[in-house]
Amino acid sequence: MEVPPEMLDTLAGWFAQTLSPDAAARRAAEQSLSSAASSPGFALALLGLACSPRHDLQARLAASVYFKNELRRRWPKPSPDADDVDNLPANDCAIIKTHILQLLLTAPPLIQSQLSEALAAAAASDFPAKWESLLPSIVSSLGTALSAGDVPAANSLLAAGVSLFSRFRNAFDTNTLRIDLKYCLEGFAAPLLEVFLSTSRRLQASAASANPLELRPVFECLRLCCDIFYSLNSVDLPEFFEDHMREWMTEFRAFLTTSYPPPIEADGAPDALRAAVCDNLQLYMEKYEEEFRGYLKEFVEAVWGLLMAQTVSPFRGQLAVTAIRFLTTVAESVHHALFGTPDAMKQICDSVVVPNLRLRDEDEESFEVNWVEYVRRDAEGSDTDTLRRAACRLLRGLAANYREQVAALVSAQVQQMLAAYAADRANNWKEKDAAIYLVIALMQKPGATCGGTPVVDMESFFASVIVPELQAPDWQSEPMLKATVLRFLKEFKDQIPKATALALLASVTRFLTHESNVVHSYAAIFIENLLITKDVVQVPGASVVTRTSRYGTSDINPYAQQIIQSLSTALNYPDSYENPYLMKCLMRVLGIAIISGQIVHEITARLVGILMEVCNNPKNPDFNHYLFESLAAVIGKAGEQDPALVPLFEASLFPVLQRILVEDISEFWPYAFQIFAQLVNLSQPPLSQNYMQLFGVLLSNATWDRPPCVPALVRLLRAFLRKIPNELNEGGRLPNILVIFRSLVSRSSTEDSAFYMLNTLVENVGFDIINPHIKEIWSTLFNRLQTRQAVKFVNSLVVVMSLVSVKYGPGVLVSSVDTIQPNLFTTILQRFWIPNLKLIKGSLEIKLTTVASTKLLCESAVLLDAAAAQSWGKLLDSIVALLSRTDQDGAQQEQNDGADAADSQRTSGYSVSFVRLQYAGKREDDLLKEVNDPKQFLVTSLASLSAQSPGRFGPIIEQHVDPANKGALLQLCATYNANIV
Repeated sequence: MEVPPEMLDTLAGWFAQTLSPDAAARRAAEQSLSSAASSPGFALALLGLACSPRHDLQARLAASVYFKNELRRRWPKPSPDADDVDNLPANDCAIIKTHILQLLLTAPPLIQSQLSEALAAAAASDFPAKWESLLPSIVSSLGTALSAGDVPAANSLLAAGVSLFSRFRNAFDTNTLRIDLKYCLEGFAAPLLEVFLSTSRRLQASAASANPLELRPVFECLRLCCDIFYSLNSVDLPEFFEDHMREWMTEFRAFLTTSYPPPIEADGAPDALRAAVCDNLQLYMEKYEEEFRGYLKEFVEAVWGLLMAQTVSPFRGQLAVTAIRFLTTVAESVHHALFGTPDAMKQICDSVVVPNLRLRDEDEESFEVNWVEYVRRDAEGSDTDTLRRAACRLLRGLAANYREQVAALVSAQVQQMLAAYAADRANNWKEKDAAIYLVIALMQKPGATCGGTPVVDMESFFASVIVPELQAPDWQSEPMLKATVLRFLKEFKDQIPKATALALLASVTRFLTHESNVVHSYAAIFIENLLITKDVVQVPGASVVTRTSRYGTSDINPYAQQIIQSLSTALNYPDSYENPYLMKCLMRVLGIAIISGQIVHEITARLVGILMEVCNNPKNPDFNHYLFESLAAVIGKAGEQDPALVPLFEASLFPVLQRILVEDISEFWPYAFQIFAQLVNLSQPPLSQNYMQLFGVLLSNATWDRPPCVPALVRLLRAFLRKIPNELNEGGRLPNILVIFRSLVSRSSTEDSAFYMLNTLVENVGFDIINPHIKEIWSTLFNRLQTRQAVKFVNSLVVVMSLVSVKYGPGVLVSSVDTIQPNLFTTILQRFWIPNLKLIKGSLEIKLTTVASTKLLCESAVLLDAAAAQSWGKLLDSIVALLSRTDQDGAQQEQNDGADAADSQRTSGYSVSFVRLQYAGKREDDLLKEVNDPKQFLVTSLASLSAQSPGRFGPIIEQHVDPANKGALLQLCATYNANIV
């Protein structure tokens, strides 16, 4: 694979510039990379730079990461709906598949891991059907490395195997997946066992005499084998592994029970291997208990012994987590009797649970030095378990079968810890911290069904242990204890009476300005969680429950100003300049409270100032999302309450929004367009010159070249269409809009946006404006329909045709469609409208299509023609089916509470993508406000129609409407006192 040296040098220069402290230089380099990405051979150049030994390692690493992301984004996908306009060229893909494995073997470790993930990204689409040489190449190279005793080379290949086979861990179980797994097992199961046993023998032979550095690759080889074992066993128990289970289990037990020389143990490699073994044991315990039960007792003893042993291994914490997780799985299973004796239970509580619930030195260090990771792991329940969480889970697992015994042990332990704290508060605060954690671990949450003895009296514990810490005068002291108290509040927020929670809110608010990043983050997390607490309410006279907010505007208003000011203060603290928990709490308060006066000016200026700052280096996606949501909440709430504030918002926001566009801060483009759309929606015509200039930019085709921005651009365009519909005939604006529409509707990824745009156009412009273009619109849609007949597309087509019918009349709909081709409307009606009507979703859409269909039945000459009797009956059948289905859906499902509607999508890095700003949204307009009930509209319209031709429609209904729907129609007629004669 030859790449010109000058191209590699240019790429290396760009990547070096992306690390520059100069924002302008960074953006120029990023733009250069983005522009070059569409060129054939770009991915090959990235791969070449990643593997070029003459270039700087940082540039090579950056190139490998960019290469991995390019393959994830642009490698051709097998999905029939996938757009291929931005795929990598087929020739580039073929060259990459030919060379990536060998290049991976020679790359430095950091780059090797990125290339392994890149290989997996390509393999996800092509392996094995389109990449038959990959697995044989890995197996062949692995055999060569094994023969030569080259463990590092074997590790490189196994690492590639880990990435390749990891897809089997979480993929949906399908026949295709099982066929692919069978292929992998046939080619790799036996070589894997051979490598595993050979390396294990090598470890046994050299463990006593070798030094840690020599043995580290050997342990790593065995750990990688264990990782692949997990992946290949994730879907089902393969026959090969069942036949060779004793060989695997014998080695697993040896790794758990063998003690290596202290220097080797201290290196941590043995514990990393043991943790992988425990993961495999848990998998077998969860999925293959019957086949595994013969080994269970010896492994429980081995794992238990590990937890009792003392070591300084840096991996002992992670090993303890996986070991406790395995014991938890056993404790929750039918084999729980292994822990059922009083001695065993006491030993687990005293020697495993309580020690791992107590704060360790590492926890205190993380609390102070790496607060972000501490909060992520402790409060959020991240993918990486903590020892505390694992110990809590084990305790709950034991309590599932032995609640009274566990509760007695824990209650005694809690009292002992609280007594120790009371005896020496200054030195024993960790005892109180652990006691609170024990209560959190075992107290029942709302909705729990298991009974038994409570650990503590919750009201007494809350009043005597929790509240004093919240109201203590020395509220800055013992920050870790304060954080645990706030964590307790968050865990039991549903059980705290509303009056009590509001009474404590002022005390909690002062913790927002606590000097500890963790403490003020936990205070923000609690307040934010409190404000989205829901109460389940039964709807009177119906089998439907709704979830209503417990805390409303009137509840939060008395505290809002203090909370907002405290959060603003905390955002100035070191390391909390971009604290996502603070900003999320601010977003939630601004979205619920009603603020006015000076506080609106202050918080707007504060948020704009923060936005100006983060524009210099957007590095925290969650924080930035909540920042824009906060701005949207202020604009929406305050702007609707006081329209006079809109000019203030425009004056404050236009400079920073224009900066985002002018400086091409691409991460923020989707947000900026949504804020612009919100401001346009709040403005009164005629729009200012600034807005009209923005409208001109919006109609430029170049603006729409960035797919992630399309939904936001459509939001903005729809806002303009609502405000200036009568100005679309000027300057060729409407033809430009239709060019954009044609481009969007031609791709499945953007067709939703195209329909939103078209719907808004129809809703807001008169027929005189749209009439010259309506034939072009129908032609575009029907041409696309010939190749795109997915339910989503057809449903969207039915909705827009319904809009045209309701807005301009059924006659206009029929005649405009038939100008394309005679009787085309009847064909569309029979083939698409009638079959898909019953599949329509969304309350406004159901109402619209029901009314439009009813109008067709009662007003369209085409359907009232005697020759169309069958179509008339079938359309009525679909209307009744749609209305009946919505009744059933309402009775069966609980309303979505929308609690996390304004949450961002978690990302591992920063990529330009569209994330909807919920607080910037505009409620969809109901074009049929005069129709309160579409069911009543249907039967009263049918009654009126039948009264004009008595006896005509009854036989049609009898012949063409399904019996169940006929019964539903009769019920509707009875409900609304209407008769079809």
